[in-house]
Amino acid sequence: MVEEGIAQDIARMSFEDAFAELEAIVRRLEEGSSKLDEAITAYERGVALKRHCEEKLQEAQSRVEKIVLGPNGQVAAEPTDLD
Repeated sequence: MVEEGIAQDIARMSFEDAFAELEAIVRRLEEGSSKLDEAITAYERGVALKRHCEEKLQEAQSRVEKIVLGPNGQVAAEPTDLD
């Protein structure tokens, strides 16, 4: 299935790469110069990219929330397992 291939492709992307591609898709869609089928495909990919970016941000937020101050006022991080 094509959608699974897209999801696997996006899953390997960094937040920055996914966000840059999402911005490019939004610009193209706003221009309105794409054919309908191309616009729909781009929109679907954009939705998947948006979801991926949200997940990456949530992971980062979870990691930041685990940062704590140690007994001497030193910043320490609790071990986290993101896999």
